[in-house]
Amino acid sequence: MKFKLHALSAGLAVGVLWGLALFIWTIVTAKYGFAGSFLELITEVYPFFDITVSGAFWGLLWGFLDGFIGTYLLVWLYNFFVDKFGKK
Repeated sequence: MKFKLHALSAGLAVGVLWGLALFIWTIVTAKYGFAGSFLELITEVYPFFDITVSGAFWGLLWGFLDGFIGTYLLVWLYNFFVDKFGKK
């Protein structure tokens, strides 16, 4: 039995989850200074992202795109290998 995943649904789910998590985390860090060291690393990866309220919106956008594209490609690759090597 071949078990395949739906790449678009998985990409959207992870994109929304990572985007919202990054948005909320940035707002909390900007206001209270909580767990900023990890977000400092993220500022090196996502353009225009910084630990401010306006930066949180960039984090929402980049987090969604990063989560969506990465998960979509992962699921597509998984489905490719299921087709190629999965039991018939």
